[in-house]
Amino acid sequence: MIRAAILGASGYVGGELMRLIAGHPAIKVGVAFGASSAGQPVSSVHPHLALAYASEHFARWDPKKLRGCDLILAALPHGETQRLADQLVAADLPIVDLGADFRLDSAEQFERWYGEPHARPDLLSTFVYGLPEFHREEIRGAARVAAPGCYPTAASLALRPLIEAGLVEPTGIIVDAASGVSGAGRGAGAGTHFCAVDGNFRAYGLLGHRHTAEMEMMTGASILFTPHLASLSRGILATCYAQARQPGDPLQVLRDAYANERFVHVGEMPPETKWAAGSNAAFLTARYDERTNRIISLAAIDNLGKGAAGQMIQCANLMLNLDEAAGLSTMGIYP
Repeated sequence: MIRAAILGASGYVGGELMRLIAGHPAIKVGVAFGASSAGQPVSSVHPHLALAYASEHFARWDPKKLRGCDLILAALPHGETQRLADQLVAADLPIVDLGADFRLDSAEQFERWYGEPHARPDLLSTFVYGLPEFHREEIRGAARVAAPGCYPTAASLALRPLIEAGLVEPTGIIVDAASGVSGAGRGAGAGTHFCAVDGNFRAYGLLGHRHTAEMEMMTGASILFTPHLASLSRGILATCYAQARQPGDPLQVLRDAYANERFVHVGEMPPETKWAAGSNAAFLTARYDERTNRIISLAAIDNLGKGAAGQMIQCANLMLNLDEAAGLSTMGIYP
């Protein structure tokens, strides 16, 4: 069995990684690092995993504990992977990093969008951007992968085939996307408490949300992105608007683009977040509006699945020459 070291295992993404790995035929958890929960039983933080991890405890970070592991899965806040870079590189293990540290092409772009200098620009070129539907061959056998999060994944899946087909103008694209509260992480803030979220729907990060950079990098387009916080635990719904550039059927373009993709379903029905809950699936649709000469493209994913832990496992499977779908589900939990 392949032994995985999980960094950030006590968070929501870490818990989802552990849940998925519990059902994986070739990977098991070797060590679960959780700084805020070090020494505590896994079941005390993730009670839903009590039967799968009855005797396991969270470990405090110690690079020596990477010995005997075969894979690193890092689910840390941005900045943390840079801080640990020397120790992670020294371990000489395949790594999938969900943080934003190594997703962008340049240190200049990172500083522009994250407001701080990049600590390890020398390592940026050593990471492959981990969206398998577009970078499968680069990920396969790669040593280091930077997996995108939920917003860039949903928007890129909805838009990139339309832009590559020349069906939409690559300027003035609007992305409105709503996320479940788990996307904010486990540490509750004033805006993510039950009383603030229940029965509420709000926009945030106006005009300069950091994930815009990845959307533009992946699509080659200029994008105005507005994220929203929805009153649900998990899920992303991205609604994307673009000016039509030439005649064509956007739904058929998406169908052709994803015809052989195991985790992407393109259909007539407008997608719903609950369809993807608990899975690594993405549900898409698109329409052309003749009245306004605009195209609308929608994508629904689970922000903890295809938008985080599921994507990390999908990348790890490719890196380790396993079945790409191992340990992952294409079916959401409904109702």
